[in-house]
Parts: sequence; structure tokens; C-alpha cells
Amino acid sequence: MNQDNFVIPAPPHPMIPVEGGGVFPVRRVYCIGRNYAAHAIEMGHDPDREPPFFFQKNPDSLDASGEMPYPVGTSDLHHEIEMMVALKSGGRDIALEDALSHVWGYGVALDMTRRDLQGEAKKLGRPWEIGKSFEHSAPISPLLPVAQVGHPSTGEITLHVNGALRQEGDLAQMIWKTPEIIRYLSQYFELAAGDVILTGTPAGVGPVARGDVMEGKVAGLGTLRVRVT
Repeated sequence: MNQDNFVIPAPPHPMIPVEGGGVFPVRRVYCIGRNYAAHAIEMGHDPDREPPFFFQKNPDSLDASGEMPYPVGTSDLHHEIEMMVALKSGGRDIALEDALSHVWGYGVALDMTRRDLQGEAKKLGRPWEIGKSFEHSAPISPLLPVAQVGHPSTGEITLHVNGALRQEGDLAQMIWKTPEIIRYLSQYFELAAGDVILTGTPAGVGPVARGDVMEGKVAGLGTLRVRVT
């Protein structure tokens, strides 16, 4: 569309940098909740009885700057380290055996959470967006293409804060694996190129403060280093 037709200036399109050059345009951001058993338990839930559930973050919450301003309205900002999946195509009712063919690449992400606001919303039976989907709430690494890294299904996932280990797990511990996540989502949404999925976090989530430095790693996908400002 000709931008002359816009009645206000068009906002910038959210993008994820790609390692080695180029950018990945983002359409939607889906996040799966409590996808590691130990994390589900630490949040007070039984992982053996719970089907997968999802929430969304705004595409412009993705931030590759390496800095995260401490958000307003909270005194309990928590880190959650995750593997990020970026889709090159999609559809409805995607077959399990075809799911990985829709993946363009992978990266490292943080699902930052205003835990106090999320907790209040839970108690009142309200949506979580106020705790999950706010400015800069998803720090990200550059993406790596499938041709370079394959489809990670095992490997260490960790988060250090100021050099101290906070979170540690393995991708093999995901309750719902990447193909299953894609298949399940496609039963309820029409997935498409540009969709991003955050695949859940291992146990050990906790608070950060201004000045803290977070270093998240997923085996084979590099390191995400973020300073809270």
C-alpha cells in the first residue's frame, strides 16, 4: 500500500536480526506456558495433568539491543530463559511429521515477566498481558538458520545473573516438543511466515534488579547477554 494513503505515519515493522546478516520480519509471538516439569512444579502446578496453553507477546516487545529498561508498575521483574523458534511458513492443522518443515531458524530469548502483576491477574481470573506483554519484555539473540543448526531437541539451556547460575535444564526436558507445539497451535490459529514461538523455561525463575547482567545460553544457539538498565 502507498504510504501516502496512511492517515498517520506507519509504525516500523518488528524485525529479528539474523546472524551473518539480514533480518527476519515478525508477524506474531506465541509463548507456551509451563513447558518444563520442574518449572510447572515451582509455579504450583502438576505437569502430568495439564494440556499445553499459550499466551502472546506483542511483536514489538522483541528487543535485540542487549539492554532492558526496568519496566514501570512492578517491583518483581523475573527472568525466564527460552529457545526461540521462527517460522518461514504455516497453515492450519499442520501434521506432526510436517511441523519442522515450517521452521526457518532458532535463537535464544528471555520471557521477562512482571511477576507481581501476573500474580494479581491470576488471582482475579484476568488475562496475563499486563504481566507478560510490555515494552522490551522479550530480549532476543540473532536468529540462526536451520541449515546451520538443524532442529535442536536436546542440549543445555541456562541463565546466569551477574555470573551466578539461576536456571539450568535441557531441551529434552520440554513437556511439549517443538513439532508438537507447532501442531497444537495450528489447530487453533492459522500459523504463517513470520510467526515466532517461545518454547518455555526451565526451573529457577527469579527476580532481577537494575544493573544486573543476564547471560542466557541454549546449546548450539549462542549466548544472549542483556543488562537491566
